[in-house]
Amino acid sequence: MGKALIIGCGGVASAAIHKCCQNSEVFTEICIASRTKAKCDALKEKLEGTTSTKITTAQVDADHVDELTALIEKEKPDVVLNLALPYQDLTIMEACLATKTHYIDTANYEPEDTAKFEYKWQWAYKERFEKAGITALLGSGFDPGVTGVFSAYAQKHYFDEIHYIDILDCNAGDHGYPFATNFNPEINIREVSAKGSYWENGSWVETEPMEIKKVYHFPEIGEKDMYLLHHEELESLALNIKGIKRIRFFMTFGQSYLTHLKCLENVGMTSIEPIEFEGKQIVPLQFLKAVLPDPSSLGPRTKGKTNIGCIFRGIKDGKERNLYIYNVCDHQECYREVGSQAVAYTTGVPAMIGAMMVMTGKWQKPGVFNVEEFDPDPFMEALNRWGLPWKTEEQPELVD
Repeated sequence: MGKALIIGCGGVASAAIHKCCQNSEVFTEICIASRTKAKCDALKEKLEGTTSTKITTAQVDADHVDELTALIEKEKPDVVLNLALPYQDLTIMEACLATKTHYIDTANYEPEDTAKFEYKWQWAYKERFEKAGITALLGSGFDPGVTGVFSAYAQKHYFDEIHYIDILDCNAGDHGYPFATNFNPEINIREVSAKGSYWENGSWVETEPMEIKKVYHFPEIGEKDMYLLHHEELESLALNIKGIKRIRFFMTFGQSYLTHLKCLENVGMTSIEPIEFEGKQIVPLQFLKAVLPDPSSLGPRTKGKTNIGCIFRGIKDGKERNLYIYNVCDHQECYREVGSQAVAYTTGVPAMIGAMMVMTGKWQKPGVFNVEEFDPDPFMEALNRWGLPWKTEEQPELVD
């Protein structure tokens, strides 16, 4: 069918690459490119012989548009799947424009020097992608990503208007460490220590970090504490879902994680302001990342499940309706299948599906789009087929 250039070789990339290799009818060829080519080579070696997908590797620094452009011109992929850092989204988009190649990512751009993530920088590329005749698909992970597809699916099949959406992200996995993060520590800690916000009646309501706490009983997991965070899909769903009055995002955290984080914050270790140490400029958060366990090493030790989904409240045929669409994923099953825990798996699978949607032409139109702007049905079918089966529950427990 076609060729994908996959940029990045961390935990999420590894899960996505395993899935591309399972789906070799669509991904007949992939090139894995990263700053550290040895990581790409090791993954290639692990996968060769298990798949008919042809795998090549390359070295690239995703901070440099010229390096990326040269690589895309050499490899001539049908799509570029960006699984590098969110700081590199714009350089990769520039290289896709220069080479007229479709672009897919899983997380929106954030500048390295401010803990601020929003879509404005990437949405600004809309006209240029339209003129180039290529598609940029933004946020094809789980949240953002599947949560947007769930919303589009609910809108298409269950509601005339959706008034309230609560996105709930529960990770009940236990890795046995006193403190570790399940994905890139720098991104994770920036996200959690930032102010929270939710969208209500046409504007943003800002909250202090972790100010709003709720307790929720998650199917297949049980009761967990969850906290309101800002999350990027609130921004696109507020524009694309008809009749919306409020959208909130909640994530579960255990008390041990929060205690450690508060302590690290209090002593300045989560700061992104550079400081001078022994004649060198260092960023405390980047140093902390270096001493914490690598998220990709957590796979073999993590037990338990994740549950991520959306609770919708709205109107159908003049009557009020409530619906919960969610996926439950088991950390150990994910590890057995692709060698990574469920947090990387739940992002990696939708990344592969998004690339497949664009590559097969099911989701393809010139411009820059979020996942909920396309027909959700083929993506929802693919989730069931490729390892993230979803469930629907009418009359679920609501978040007060």
